[in-house]
Amino acid sequence: MAVRRASLIGNDRNAGDLFMTAPPDAPPGGWAIEIEELRKTFVLQHRQAGTLKRAVLNYFRRYPRETREVLRGVTLRIPHGETIALIGRNGSGKSTLLSLIARVYKPTSGRVVVNGSVAPLLELGAGFHPDLTGIENIELYGAILGLTRKTLQERFDSIVSFAFDRPDLLEKIDTPLRNYSEGMKMRLGFSVAIHTDPEILIVDEVLAVGDEAFQHKCYRKIEEFQREGRTIVFVSHDMHVVRQVATRVVWLHNGSIRMDGSVEEVVNAYVNAADSEAEEQQRA
Repeated sequence: MAVRRASLIGNDRNAGDLFMTAPPDAPPGGWAIEIEELRKTFVLQHRQAGTLKRAVLNYFRRYPRETREVLRGVTLRIPHGETIALIGRNGSGKSTLLSLIARVYKPTSGRVVVNGSVAPLLELGAGFHPDLTGIENIELYGAILGLTRKTLQERFDSIVSFAFDRPDLLEKIDTPLRNYSEGMKMRLGFSVAIHTDPEILIVDEVLAVGDEAFQHKCYRKIEEFQREGRTIVFVSHDMHVVRQVATRVVWLHNGSIRMDGSVEEVVNAYVNAADSEAEEQQRA
């Protein structure tokens, strides 16, 4: 894959050495993900229920509503086989963008086209039920991700051995999920998701949870996916992980793409900007 030079996109033109680029031509294999002028606005309504009486009164009253535009005209194209890291400060729209790709949200305007099966890992425990055991949650989450009963049975032992790879963990497989640590939930969710054989893997920070040995195990699986030509889009605040895993980095800032390009160029610009902002805050 040719190395691309970082491009400055949108209205933020603070870096003079960057330049606008035209949308790239479609690669021979086509695009895995196409995003055009994507906008997402959330409507927040400020009201309190508390009691049944107040809830009834709220139904007939008008309350002020706040609109929050999280994504502001994002255009992004991702070819098959690329590993994209989304970076940026909290509230920049990274998780919202992943949720739109995974079809958890519907866009306010614009379009998202996804060509391939998707396995989303957006939140620890999403799709799990706390009162069900580990085995029952494997069956539940597998069904949510589209695995048939037959396929799940064929892959069940592999799912269990990946997630519960120590005797002390395997003892918990028949206990309710509410007794699991966050790291154990992540193990279970990651194991089920990768066994759906996704063409596109969506990961939102969940690799930051869990012991070091399991993190290395996850990275080895991601490297295997990369060798197989699968597409990966992930969010991380850990620049070491970004440098280790990504083949391209997209920097989101206030709901828009500020930079899109090679790993080192975008990461260095992001780190320098964060350092400059910290210095300005100290002087202030």
